[in-house]
Amino acid sequence: MNAKVNLTMGPVEWGILILLSSVWGGSFFFVEVAIHEVPPLTMVLVRVGLAAIAMQIALPLFGLRMPTDWKILRAFLFMGFLNNAVPFSLIVFGQTQIASGLASIFLAATPIFGVLVAHFLTDDERITPLRVFGVVFGFGGVALMIGNDLSAGFSGTLIGQLALLGAALSYAFGGVFGRRFKGMGVQPAQTAAGQVTASSILMIPAVILVDRPWELPVPSGTTIAALIGLALLCTAFAYILYFELLKRAGAMNLLLVTLLVPVSAILLGVTFLGESLAPSHFAGMGLIAVGLLAIDGRLFRSRRVKQV
Repeated sequence: MNAKVNLTMGPVEWGILILLSSVWGGSFFFVEVAIHEVPPLTMVLVRVGLAAIAMQIALPLFGLRMPTDWKILRAFLFMGFLNNAVPFSLIVFGQTQIASGLASIFLAATPIFGVLVAHFLTDDERITPLRVFGVVFGFGGVALMIGNDLSAGFSGTLIGQLALLGAALSYAFGGVFGRRFKGMGVQPAQTAAGQVTASSILMIPAVILVDRPWELPVPSGTTIAALIGLALLCTAFAYILYFELLKRAGAMNLLLVTLLVPVSAILLGVTFLGESLAPSHFAGMGLIAVGLLAIDGRLFRSRRVKQV
């Protein structure tokens, strides 16, 4: 049985949410900087590998150590697959085809999938009529963004967009699966360390077979700096925030972070990478935003209270 969570967020939870969204928005920027010199699977391994080393060093600072119970270790492995190995690989591949700001918008669809996943796999995050409304609007926004590319056939742009949607679906499953760590008595820092360590182990064979990194040229200093930022800031630190918010506020509240991530991602992309988005992308993001607000429900509840 899943442990109960507080579905109403207070100031602390909102602060964690905003900080996490800003940090994760930067991950799209770092990927865009490094993708020209480092292939996707190798980038993912460097990201989770450095994060795993940092987290293992940091655990004693929290007065913690890695769990040794096989049930928990097996959960780490599955969490690393759902929440790191699969989505990180799909995101980096997607960004080889589309701009970082647009990639972040597609990841905003995560809670749309999360509503459906949580409804079938949890006891206390059931779907409601308002959330159905949110799902419809959210998928409408996605359809608006990929409509032209879908009608044109399987171009690189469409494949990149579908990869991002696959990452969003994987994140949705990961957010729901990760709820069980609270019931196991695993602290957020332990869960973060466990999943990035597990995903590092999962990525090693794929990198050896596909990328053969020992044959790649040494990346530039800028790329190395981007990889370090991606690993330490956007992964190690971000996942401590992630699991803390998951423990405090539940899977659906956690997945709302993807509503805010595009803000920082788009600002960084436009300011430093010269990216631009089409009007249909902003319109699609608008529909997704309406859907996420409906899924969250707080705005609608506050309006009803004021009208009483």
